[in-house]
Amino acid sequence: MDFTQLPSILTPDLGLLFWMLLAFLVVFGVLAKFGFPAIINMVDERNRYIDESLRKAHEAEERLANIQQEGESILQEAREKQAQILKEAAESRDAIVEQAQQKARAEGARLLDEAKAAIEQEKKAAIADIRQQVATLSVDIAEKVLRQNLRDDKSQMDLIDRMLDGATAN
Repeated sequence: MDFTQLPSILTPDLGLLFWMLLAFLVVFGVLAKFGFPAIINMVDERNRYIDESLRKAHEAEERLANIQQEGESILQEAREKQAQILKEAAESRDAIVEQAQQKARAEGARLLDEAKAAIEQEKKAAIADIRQQVATLSVDIAEKVLRQNLRDDKSQMDLIDRMLDGATAN
């Protein structure tokens, strides 16, 4: 199949692909510079908080090992707190990841819509240009045909008679 005969809307040129790639790289660069480090810092901070909580729970367990009943209640409380912290950390991490994904999807959709709008605008401009060229070509052809048909006085008179006959018939 000869792809050179297809309309330009079906075979994008290298310029369009270049700008689309450039826009993608800019968005990815912004996310890599500002989005991902913030997420990683939050997760690391939460991890340090969890590690600190675990360390404190172990210290409390060692101090209260001599008192059996009180030690068991504190140990149970520390386990519940640890589970809650882990659950909160997992929920926070999932929420942050989901939010970043939603932002990326929204940005991708926006870029796609902009690209579609630009393609549609280029299509309309191309159609308008083609119509202009067809109109100009039609006028040129009509002019050449009339000059060819009206070379002498007899052909001019025949044309006038035919037009008058057609006008009186209507």
